[in-house]
Amino acid sequence: MNTSVWIVDFGSQYTQLITRRSREIGFSSEIITYNTLQKRWSEGIRPKALVLSGGPQSIFKDPRDYSFIFNEEKLPILGICYGMQIMGHVLGGKVEKGTSGEYGLSKIQFEDSVENFGLSSSFNSWMSHFDHVSKVPSDFKIMLKSQNGFIAGICHDSRPVWGLQFHPEVEHTEHGREILIAFFKKVAGLKSDWGDSEMLEEALGVVKKEKDAQILCAFSGGVDSLVAATLCEQINTENLHCFFVDHGLLRPQDISHIHVLQEKTKLNIQIVDAKKQFFSKLKGVDEPEAKRKVIGHEFISVFEQKVHEYENDHGIKFTHLLQGTLYPDVIESVSPHGEEGISSTIKSHHNVGGLPERMKLKLLEPLRYLFKDEVRKLGEALGLEYNWVHRHPFPGPGIGVRVLGELTPERVERVGKSDQILFEELKRANLYQATWQALTVYLPVKTVGVKGDERAYEEVICLRMVNSSDGMTATFSNMPYEFLSTVSRRITNEVAGITRVVYDITDKPPGTIEWE
Repeated sequence: MNTSVWIVDFGSQYTQLITRRSREIGFSSEIITYNTLQKRWSEGIRPKALVLSGGPQSIFKDPRDYSFIFNEEKLPILGICYGMQIMGHVLGGKVEKGTSGEYGLSKIQFEDSVENFGLSSSFNSWMSHFDHVSKVPSDFKIMLKSQNGFIAGICHDSRPVWGLQFHPEVEHTEHGREILIAFFKKVAGLKSDWGDSEMLEEALGVVKKEKDAQILCAFSGGVDSLVAATLCEQINTENLHCFFVDHGLLRPQDISHIHVLQEKTKLNIQIVDAKKQFFSKLKGVDEPEAKRKVIGHEFISVFEQKVHEYENDHGIKFTHLLQGTLYPDVIESVSPHGEEGISSTIKSHHNVGGLPERMKLKLLEPLRYLFKDEVRKLGEALGLEYNWVHRHPFPGPGIGVRVLGELTPERVERVGKSDQILFEELKRANLYQATWQALTVYLPVKTVGVKGDERAYEEVICLRMVNSSDGMTATFSNMPYEFLSTVSRRITNEVAGITRVVYDITDKPPGTIEWE
């Protein structure tokens, strides 16, 4: 992927947001490590603009050499938080070790002597730093100051170089998007090179390179696998084969969705019924990580067996495994603090870990440079129905991570039925898109209730609905009480063995979205 903007990751929790914001305003960008930066520099490769991200470390403990970056006088450079401290330290300013930090919202103001690019003279920004630049380098001037008197932004007198102590990429920063636009368009002079057409061209280009391959897809029906498979189908209609494994840990809506896709798309989708095998292997297993391992191992075993049978029956040999790997998965596999390499845990939640090596398949990942919101846009550009590409996320282990304790057919059925009720009521109340993800969880806790004038001693279903942009952080969805009451009433009336319904109002962090 050829990109205009390189974002050097120093470990900030917001680095991915810099990339996403850059793309949202029309500029292709990628996240790289310092080691990659050095390598490309030595090969004479340069970006059109360079961004130095924030990070948790202190410049006083950082032994790396950054001087080569600033030797390129015409190169636009934006330093954010730690990136600004690198700039101040390397170019002869002064960085002081903090005695107290600035965290959260802080009012900042443009200095009278600098251009404010049509923005408000003062606005709220999101700070997250301890050390700070106390003296600007030569040929720089103070651009912004915080309400606490700290230098919040610096700019070079003649070069396209800015330093920002706050985080313009975070939604909490007012005018953050406009600040990035001002730097990339007005200071750096970049031309827009990223949008829906570029995304489609980039993804199709990956598939076109393998247009004659026999492609195997572990198909879930979720937005990632659906968009990836649809891309391949555009180029390689005859040689794409999708396998959907029904492991018995699915919701009614998942099965019906696959049948709809079989009917309404050109995809060759094979359904593998493996419910008995999975429940047999899961019998007596109640520890969360143990359940995940059993599900993952059995998935690979069943998938591999069925694929070999299919190859023998049809006289073909698969050469590629299609995966809906997204850019966050790629980013997570690279450490900003040292060596680069694929993490042993990346993509394990997709249940296909180990398949490429075991089956001697080459990976095909046409979405590997895209974020989830970009994949949804790509799906719409490919003509897929809105409801298909805007489905809520669903984990690979399915209901397996939504039943606390042992997985039995009865418990899975209770979650499946209660989840279906939640799904139906969200649709009925026109609230499906009001929450990013909605689910139900089975709690093996018995409580006393009353059903039909008789004492009932039955179990609990928990409702979980959250809002998020990427799943990294989330807040619980503030749903209408009347809606919650309707869902609760239907579950206790229609799902056998359930007497009580509760609502989880925990954010992430400290909780996770799924319960296991």
